[in-house]
Amino acid sequence: MLDQVRVVLIETSHSGNIGSVARAMKTMGLTQLVLVSPKVDIDGQAIALSAGASDVLANAKIVSTLAEAIADCRLVIGTSHKTKNPDVPVLDPRQAAAKVRDERGSATAALVFGRESNGMNNEELRLCTYHVCIPANPDYTSLNLAMAVQVLSYELRMTALAAQPQPAAESDERVYPTSEQLEGFYQHLEKTLDLTGFIIRAHPGHIMIKLRRLFSRAKPDELELNILRGILTSVQKFAAGVGRGREQEAREAVTVASKQDQ
Repeated sequence: MLDQVRVVLIETSHSGNIGSVARAMKTMGLTQLVLVSPKVDIDGQAIALSAGASDVLANAKIVSTLAEAIADCRLVIGTSHKTKNPDVPVLDPRQAAAKVRDERGSATAALVFGRESNGMNNEELRLCTYHVCIPANPDYTSLNLAMAVQVLSYELRMTALAAQPQPAAESDERVYPTSEQLEGFYQHLEKTLDLTGFIIRAHPGHIMIKLRRLFSRAKPDELELNILRGILTSVQKFAAGVGRGREQEAREAVTVASKQDQ
């Protein structure tokens, strides 16, 4: 799709703008640049501002008229900051990109940009199938040439990417626990939290409801659930060991006290 898109600049007066347009095009995958009666040559400034897109500049075509630039195009979209011809449909950049997508495979499409000072005139706009207007801030619609090209090029690229076949989603081979397995986990969790004193035995419901919701959102599979239960088991063993240690310490304390009494 992008290979079929031609960017046409009419009577560009600043060589740096030509270079910046080439850069905007190449970043989005566009390569065809046509200059209609440019007022300047492609010079060192144009190459510098192309920032590595000098190949686009090297392959640019220079013609005398807009009619010559779009002679083999079946879709021509002219850019305008306001509607100058009510008889021609006006699109936003996304709609314009969709029109180009619908024409892919059958025709070259042209995006035409006017002069830096006053854009395209009415005669040039009449040669276009559609007009496109970037919906900028109505209080400040100032976009330079390269910015306008970048906006439209971006929409073209996003539309082209969306039209590509998507890779098949990888099948989810995870095995999820049954309701019985989940209930066993929740019981195990409640016993462990009770053992550590995290929940109050008389009112365990509130905490457990919150934890059930948490694990429902997390949706652990069987392997993950087994890991969680293994963690709970290790906590229980640790807590039991601490308890036995304290009992042993208590017995030893009693024994020492008894000996002292004797």
